[in-house]
Amino acid sequence: MHRVVISGVGCVSALGLTAPVHIQATREARSGLATVTLIDPDKLNAKVAAEVKDFDPATYLDRKTLGMVDRVAVFALVAGAEAIADSGLSFDGELAEQTAVILGTGVGGMNTVDENFHRLYAEGAQRLHPFVIPKLMANAAASQITMAHGIKGPAYSIASACSSSNHAIGDAFLKVRTGQVRAAVAGGCESCITFGTMKGWEALRVMAPDVCRPFSRDRKGMVLGEGAGIIVLERLEDAQARGAKIYGEIAGFGMSSDAGDLVQPSAEGAARAIRGALRDAGLNADEIDYINAHGTGTPANDPTETAAIKAALGERAYEIGISSTKAMHGHALGAAGALELIATLGALEGVLPPTISFTEADAACDLDYIPNEARQAPVRAALSNSFAFGGLNAVLALRRFG
Repeated sequence: MHRVVISGVGCVSALGLTAPVHIQATREARSGLATVTLIDPDKLNAKVAAEVKDFDPATYLDRKTLGMVDRVAVFALVAGAEAIADSGLSFDGELAEQTAVILGTGVGGMNTVDENFHRLYAEGAQRLHPFVIPKLMANAAASQITMAHGIKGPAYSIASACSSSNHAIGDAFLKVRTGQVRAAVAGGCESCITFGTMKGWEALRVMAPDVCRPFSRDRKGMVLGEGAGIIVLERLEDAQARGAKIYGEIAGFGMSSDAGDLVQPSAEGAARAIRGALRDAGLNADEIDYINAHGTGTPANDPTETAAIKAALGERAYEIGISSTKAMHGHALGAAGALELIATLGALEGVLPPTISFTEADAACDLDYIPNEARQAPVRAALSNSFAFGGLNAVLALRRFG
């Protein structure tokens, strides 16, 4: 069994196009939410989203590659290249075969789906581009990263809705810890701000009309986001041997299934995942100093998550700084956990990101949600929560290194 550390980080989000910019934006309480530009907002009831801004794919990828990938894979390739360069690893010789690529995504190439369904059903097209299937398949981003960097170990995608990233990172962590691989490129990606996807979410009646206010009494729902977060995991001894920068240690991973309602969250199921992460990490509740909450801003999620945190951590729950960074970078579905994990790495450095747009407390949400302004505080260990439709829960436990 090996200790597993994070030695490379990459990110594309509504807050910025690199991991350092993303982290700094969460500390500065910036909002990435704005009126939709990728589609006509006049056709939507929920007109606000957290889009990746000022992003030109041609800056990063050649014309041939761009013709073969959906926007979701572009995000993954850009964030993946940043993380791998940041780690200093090169996948030559045996390491190429001993490195995994595991990515989470909720739905895959939705831009390709939307565009081509419109061609078929609205325009009456009889033929589609030959790369429609390779572009829309959920594993495309993981496959593209292997090809871009010559990684020849296990590679696949995990789809568990909003827990996809945490499941992918947790699975990669387990593979490195048990020695199945020496290193892993893991995280999540999503590009779901399309007309069809937005109308689908509107039908669920969980979308905020203007702003996301997690844990506030007057919260009105979630705001969709997009992007990718990628990290490089490796054995502690390998990272130390080559003098790599270590951002933090993944100490444990907890999972559970509610086995209940498809869309209504369960405090008991979420609490089991939190307890599982603590148990796997060998951490006590008193050692947790920060939690990056799932915190969607919906009426159902926030009080349920509050109850789960209290059930799992007892009285310590009232002493922990908690925030939902979704209020800043939106709910990026399958990429959410990865974007939030990267924000949590910033918290391990002693600056806790806030829950922005917080107005007034809800009686059912009575914990410390770090309202509106970042807080300086030492963090020994942290949790990052993801709770998905389908009752699929995944919690990562991180420990500050050094």
